[in-house]
Amino acid sequence: MKFEDSYLHKGLRKKLIDSLRKNGITDEKVLEAMNRVPRHAFMESGFVNFSYQDRAFPIGAGQTISQPYTVAFQTQVLNIQPLEKVLEIGTGSGFQCAVLLEMGARVFTIERQKELYLKARKKLAELGYTPNFFYGDGYEGIPAYAPFDKIIVTAGGNNIPPKLIEQLKIGGKLIIPVGSENNQKMTLVEKLSENEIRTSEHGSFIFVPLLKGIK
Repeated sequence: MKFEDSYLHKGLRKKLIDSLRKNGITDEKVLEAMNRVPRHAFMESGFVNFSYQDRAFPIGAGQTISQPYTVAFQTQVLNIQPLEKVLEIGTGSGFQCAVLLEMGARVFTIERQKELYLKARKKLAELGYTPNFFYGDGYEGIPAYAPFDKIIVTAGGNNIPPKLIEQLKIGGKLIIPVGSENNQKMTLVEKLSENEIRTSEHGSFIFVPLLKGIK
């Protein structure tokens, strides 16, 4: 392991988890998983001292590592269960992916930015995490491995990509922030049958935009 996870880091992580609990994250399995993931390992070196603040930070390529509360919230709403097949749209830093893996999910993660794809792949491997990695367009999903029990989208779109709904199993759940650039509603999609979905909104968030194509 090419980084230090000191008593200081662990203490700061515990404080962060306590603050998430106070702010309404009630799923202890989510909190336990996040307490096992060394967030500072996913940060640029200049931001290591800020790793356990509850805020987003730049990771390069115009992207950010998500705010811990947001990671916890999306994961909690999806109600991740061990061995579920989970598709993550937007690997980013790899932090959310690590949390899903700590919860026992089988993760398929796709990233459109080559720089981030390579960096996250290397970092997760160094930390001992082994998701199924793909470099490609998140709007297209990963049809060859569908259907998925759960789908998590870590960027904000102005709509719900139809191909992602197609790749969700019946009874499955998809979570995506939907709206304008400056305000998205966290939207949960539940697939009731091949032709019927139910959507519900779970508060306002701001994410980086969900973009088509690869870079």
